[in-house]
Amino acid sequence: MNVLVISSSPNTDGLTAACAAAAVEGARRAGAQAEEIRLNDLQVGICQACDDGWGTCRTEHACQVNDEFQALHTRVLEADALVLVTPVYYGEMSERAKAFADRLRRCEGTRGSESGLADKPVIAVAAAGGSGNGTITCLASMERWIQHVKGHVFDLIPVKRWTRKNKLTTIREAACTMARETLEKKTA
Repeated sequence: MNVLVISSSPNTDGLTAACAAAAVEGARRAGAQAEEIRLNDLQVGICQACDDGWGTCRTEHACQVNDEFQALHTRVLEADALVLVTPVYYGEMSERAKAFADRLRRCEGTRGSESGLADKPVIAVAAAGGSGNGTITCLASMERWIQHVKGHVFDLIPVKRWTRKNKLTTIREAACTMARETLEKKTA
């Protein structure tokens, strides 16, 4: 049982990092293998809308822009469950998260029910420092993305700097429950 936690903040010691660590801890508590992938440590560029607006993503379900996206795409498909953690920038996912999500949506969303993420449980976490605003609009965007790739929205968790302590507990528990339930389904 493998849970991939994908985070997208340049700050390795902030709210988003704490949320990702809580997700890893919760999944491991359920007996899952869990690993954090930091998008800011990878070279994953934006979608280039190749050729006529759709390159190989539509026909081959693989991105033709060569960078570290291809390896991450494979890892996402191999994972049993996902946790996406992003800081909230202007009510949206971070630019790194959007770049990754856009490219993955083009490769997997075009597959319909054959998507490699079909029915895969996903927890989305929107972490707002600063004003604390924008978590709901960010989560709405993340929910649409999960639906486009045919994933299963397991939970949507808004976190603000003043709710940090309570929400870290929520993230740990949600990741633990998701991992436990996914493991039970695999072994049933």
